[in-house]
Amino acid sequence: MELDTYRYLQQKEELWKFVRLHPEWYRYLTREPARVAELEVMAKQYYGKTLPQRMERVQQNMQMIQLLMQMAGSWND
Repeated sequence: MELDTYRYLQQKEELWKFVRLHPEWYRYLTREPARVAELEVMAKQYYGKTLPQRMERVQQNMQMIQLLMQMAGSWND
């Protein structure tokens, strides 16, 4: 792996952990260092940081709050 690519990964803790969990990326980056952008996309998907994943979590949290509010309202009746 090129030294620049290696240093870049070390600076980005999540990317570094992702590569450690998925060692095939060592091989990919050694052969084609330009695949770092692809690695970043894959890591975002893995860690649930894409916009659709984040929106889904917000929606789930809102549903949970609504359920709790309904339960709290039914106790007062």
